[in-house]
Amino acid sequence: MQINRAKSKKSNPNLVSLSSVKMRNGRVSSKKSSLLTRTLYIILLFAISIFFFLLYSKDVLEDEQNPLFNNDFQSISNPHHQSEQIRSPVHYVDEHLPARTFSRDLRPCVKPTARYQVAQESNRYLTVKSNGGLNQMRTGIADMVAVARIMNATLVIPTLDKRSFWQDSSVFGDIFDELYFMRSLHQDVRIVKELPKQLESAPRARKHFGSWSGMSYYENMTHLWREYQVIHVAKSDSRLANNDLPLDIQRLRCRALYHALHFSPPIEHLGKAHYGVCFKSGSDFMAVTPQRLVERLRSREGQYIALHLRYEKDMLAFTGCTYGLSDAESEELRNMRENTHHWKVKKINSTEQRNAGLCPLTPREVGIFIKALGYPPSTLIYIAAGEIYGGAKRLAELTLRFPNVIFKEMLATQDELGAFSHHATQAAAIDYIISVESDVFISSHSGNMARAVEGHRRFLEHRKTITPDRKGLIEVFDKLDSGKLQEGPSVSNIVKRMHRNRQGAPRKRSVPPPGIKGRARFRFEESFYQNPYPECICKS
Repeated sequence: MQINRAKSKKSNPNLVSLSSVKMRNGRVSSKKSSLLTRTLYIILLFAISIFFFLLYSKDVLEDEQNPLFNNDFQSISNPHHQSEQIRSPVHYVDEHLPARTFSRDLRPCVKPTARYQVAQESNRYLTVKSNGGLNQMRTGIADMVAVARIMNATLVIPTLDKRSFWQDSSVFGDIFDELYFMRSLHQDVRIVKELPKQLESAPRARKHFGSWSGMSYYENMTHLWREYQVIHVAKSDSRLANNDLPLDIQRLRCRALYHALHFSPPIEHLGKAHYGVCFKSGSDFMAVTPQRLVERLRSREGQYIALHLRYEKDMLAFTGCTYGLSDAESEELRNMRENTHHWKVKKINSTEQRNAGLCPLTPREVGIFIKALGYPPSTLIYIAAGEIYGGAKRLAELTLRFPNVIFKEMLATQDELGAFSHHATQAAAIDYIISVESDVFISSHSGNMARAVEGHRRFLEHRKTITPDRKGLIEVFDKLDSGKLQEGPSVSNIVKRMHRNRQGAPRKRSVPPPGIKGRARFRFEESFYQNPYPECICKS
């Protein structure tokens, strides 16, 4: 048989050739199959990598949620499950205090678009009374710059509120660098120090512009120019919508607030000047120390938390929050609220306010919160606030956990602070500077300063800004008070998980909750100045 096969192959060479071709084709086919398999495997690995990258990025770049308690809270609260939870702690916040931003290839962008035109001369004037505290006035002035642009008006340097709770007699030039403000916006809006003499006694339209008004509203208001050459605006805060405005108007608001509204030289120099500078105060010249307050803070511990501890008498009276206070203190706050005429709400249920998360955290609660986030007792904490209600006794509830607490009065000399001692708005400006420059910013209540500082820090590379979930934290504090929880790993896990997405990471401005329609939605949407992304923050 073997001889026959050999003879057959010799007698039929085509058969041998065909067999060789089949063998070669089989090897080629096998190689192609192997190459295809490897290619598909590489593609699959790449797809999995992309999936996990997007999953990670989602936590950073998507909207920050307000997580409430989940099943983990119930299991941690249950003593039978405590040991399991402690073995698997959640580390969402660093145990120490690194300087940290969440820029993620984002940068400030405030330049006008190609369609933007330089402001023209206008013989129509807008006079403004800027109301409220420091940050209410700052954001209101920025809005009025934009309104003047929309209405093609010349803006007169605003007058400041002297009848607010602080009774501050400061004028615009005491708080802001007036000349810099005028020069830096000269291509956007014409700004003058005062009305021309011939118009000082001229009739003027006195307007309370509607809150959160849009382009069409102010364009319609231009009909007033037919009868008047001067329009006086009685209130400046929240006069412009947060959303649905042209990009150039939104960027103008950012240029006005973050670039043009520099604080006056005395405030800037004390807050963060690098060199020794002399400035004029009345008829005297005062030397400002070359070492700014921020540098003095850093010289102590290197890094620091700025805590806006909004536990002042006016805030507690306004919000009706009396938790932990004596009957005499509660009555004092109630009388203050009753006697402050421009505070409309007089009867407030303190318990309901607290349970809804509408009260500022107490010094004790702030101490528990910061400790639970993982910061060590040696952490340097700068208190950006006025006089704490209850004084040193109540502040001791914070310093018991964090003894390294400091106020501006402990950083600066009496001579340095002398010029600001009777001007609460100017003193607040120093706190603002130190808060913006801090490594971490935390506020005990979401007031005007907290929102303004958060927005500014978002504008500056999304610096770490932790916003307490007050409503969620109240459940923790109540369980601590009742003995159902104890300070330690279990509470730390809860607090860290609760604030995983509340540290200032990039996200677009939030919109009102579903079901809220009409003008009511403006009260529930996020302020433009609290989060100027995406209009004033762009990808690199």
